[in-house]
Amino acid sequence: MFTSKANAVFNEAIKDYHVKDDVYQLFTNKYDNEEQLLEHLLYRKCWIDTVQWHYEDIIRDPNIDPVAALKLKRMIDASNQDRTDMVEYIDSYFLQKFSEVTPNSVATINTESPAWAIDRLSILALKIYHMKEETLRTDASASHIEACSKKLEVLLEQQQDLSSAIDQLLEDIASGNKYMKVYKQMKMYNDEELNPVLRSQK
Repeated sequence: MFTSKANAVFNEAIKDYHVKDDVYQLFTNKYDNEEQLLEHLLYRKCWIDTVQWHYEDIIRDPNIDPVAALKLKRMIDASNQDRTDMVEYIDSYFLQKFSEVTPNSVATINTESPAWAIDRLSILALKIYHMKEETLRTDASASHIEACSKKLEVLLEQQQDLSSAIDQLLEDIASGNKYMKVYKQMKMYNDEELNPVLRSQK
C-alpha cells in the first residue's frame, strides 16, 4: 500500500532531522535518483513540516526578541510556501501516474486531492513522534505521562484511519471510480500585486 511507504519515509525524515535537531541544519535528500521520485518528494515534504514544527515552537517563546520573532515569522511564511509547493508537486506526480485512467460515468471527485491528505498524514507523523517523546519523559508527572499516552493512542488510530482512506482514494482513482483535479492555492499575501500592503510599498 502507498501509505506504508509514505509513513516509513516520513518517519525517516523525522528521525534524520532529530539527529541534530536544529532548524538551521543543512538539508540533504537521501532519495536523489529518478527511480525514487516519489520518495524524494515525500522526504522533502516531511522535512519541511518538521522544520516548521520547530519554528512554531521557537516563536512561542514568551521571551523571544521581537526582531528575532519577526525574522522567524518571515521564515515560517517561506516554509508555508515551500509546503504548499511540495503538495502541488506530489499531486502532479499522481496526475501523471493516473493520466491514462478514464473515469467511469459515475466517478466523483474527492473533497481534497491525494497530496493534501498526504500533507495531513505527514503532520500526523510529527504529532505521533512528539507525543511519544512526551510519554518517555523522566521529568514529567505520572498524570502527564498517562494523558499523553492516551493522546498517543488516539493519534495512532487517526494515522491508521487516514492511511486507509488515502489508500482507498488512490485505488478509486486508479480504477476510475474517482477523479482528481489540482487547484493552485493562489495564496495572495506573498504576492506583491495581490497583497495591498506589499503593493503600496512598490
